[in-house]
Amino acid sequence: MRKFLSLLIISLLLGVKNSTVIAANLEEIQKRGKLIVAVKDNVRPLGFVDENNKLQGLEIDLARQLAQEILGDPQAIILQPVSNQERLQKVIDGEVDLAIARITINDSRARLVNFSPYYYLDGTGIITNNYQIRSLSHLSRAKIAVLNVSSTIAIIRSELPQAQLIGVNSYQEALTLLETRKVDAFAADNSILAGWGQEYPQYYQLPLRLSGEGLGVVMPKGLQYASLRGRVNQAITRWKRSGWLAERAEYWGLPW
Repeated sequence: MRKFLSLLIISLLLGVKNSTVIAANLEEIQKRGKLIVAVKDNVRPLGFVDENNKLQGLEIDLARQLAQEILGDPQAIILQPVSNQERLQKVIDGEVDLAIARITINDSRARLVNFSPYYYLDGTGIITNNYQIRSLSHLSRAKIAVLNVSSTIAIIRSELPQAQLIGVNSYQEALTLLETRKVDAFAADNSILAGWGQEYPQYYQLPLRLSGEGLGVVMPKGLQYASLRGRVNQAITRWKRSGWLAERAEYWGLPW
């Protein structure tokens, strides 16, 4: 009986070990011939499914450009749509090589993964369906919807201390309040508002950014991934300097 239990424990341990996934390094990715990238499929215009059921957006362009950089072919890529909860974990668990999925660079996340230089500087913006509102000064005493428990609240309070903030639990709730004229505007991340404005052309996104929050490519930690991180970092730095990233952001209607 004791021998049987020992064998059972060993087999279970071996099973756990064999199920562990190790993230691929640069050499392994090149040998595989495919770059696996976690992306969003529901965040227009960063990553979304178009009318032809194809993934499109700034982050999709960036993922394909990295496949060109690493493998010499923008089509040598596997795009894996993920939820917000999965974005970091997929990289940590080695299920994807990179994540380009509207992930803000911050210190708490940087303890778990590595980030590239930011490829897009996001930040708080404002959208409205009131044609009389065209600048921040028009909102000094306005009613502004903000997502509950979001960093946007402190930013808007600082910029517009006399405005009345109305908390909402979802973008849909904010849309309802705007449509029924119960609020004058909605404050949220510019990247999200840009997609909203493209979906609802009657809305106007104010040309401003009230905060700066860089979006970065997520990469695995560890010395064995240094070559991969170096290739990604150098490419993004080069594309920012050349204007390629700015051109693609403007193409997708994102404030640059």
